[in-house]
Amino acid sequence: MRIVIAGGHGKIALLLARQLTAAGHEPIGLIRNAKHADDLLAAGSTPVVLDLEQSTVQDVADVLVGVDAAVFAAGAGEGSSNDRKLSLDRDGAILLADAALEAGVARLIVISSVGADSYDAASEDPFQVYLRAKGEADAAVRERNLDWTIVRPVTLTDEPGTGRISLGSHGGSIARADVASVVVELLGGVGVRSVFEVSAGDRGVAEVLAGV
Repeated sequence: MRIVIAGGHGKIALLLARQLTAAGHEPIGLIRNAKHADDLLAAGSTPVVLDLEQSTVQDVADVLVGVDAAVFAAGAGEGSSNDRKLSLDRDGAILLADAALEAGVARLIVISSVGADSYDAASEDPFQVYLRAKGEADAAVRERNLDWTIVRPVTLTDEPGTGRISLGSHGGSIARADVASVVVELLGGVGVRSVFEVSAGDRGVAEVLAGV
């Protein structure tokens, strides 16, 4: 499979690229900064320089033509302005969904966040705006005629992956490597049109997702 990853230089994206490459797939990473290209190449991902915040639907669709799936793993990141949270975490995800429709790419996986349905829409607190951005993006993606899946992980860590997860927030955390493993499994065709929270657990990824 050829899979485009938006936010290709992110931590989850690079882990995902390595896992996809190891499984015989062809990841393609969208990056804003051309200086990050070598990091993608080292992870087995083909870099494409494209700034989601400065691109049209057609710009992104042109990259998606002929691929099998798209993954939204982009994010403005900690310390970013509220405006960027909305323009990237929200509008970037919607842009990717619309581009997938335009390019005829049915499969879309969005990495969102636990709590994306319970934000304070009137608040200017950065975390509330982040949750609002994720929640509004998720709602828009669900309206598109795509084979979407929305994954909402709990607090992320850089610990080594265990390959074991559970569904639901349950507090706690989950390794980014395990979120990447979830995406790899979803690309196999499970979990279409599902929204679910994921955290660390004691059952294998494939076993857990078989019931989604």
